[in-house]
Amino acid sequence: MDVTAVSDIFRRVLENPEITDESDFFVLGGDSLLATRVLSAIARDCGAELDFDDFLDAPTPAALAKKIASLA
Repeated sequence: MDVTAVSDIFRRVLENPEITDESDFFVLGGDSLLATRVLSAIARDCGAELDFDDFLDAPTPAALAKKIASLA
């Protein structure tokens, strides 16, 4: 899954079209409930199973895409 796809998921979940590759999910108002929606979308779209700790370690689209790539 590339960074653009992760950014698109962030935009959809946060309902914010201004998300960039370096936007921090939690700074933009994301919470644990919304994070589970992001993780579910990633699992559904690319099959990568991440947990909440992974998301906390990588709260931007770029960092999360890098973490997903490391699983492949």
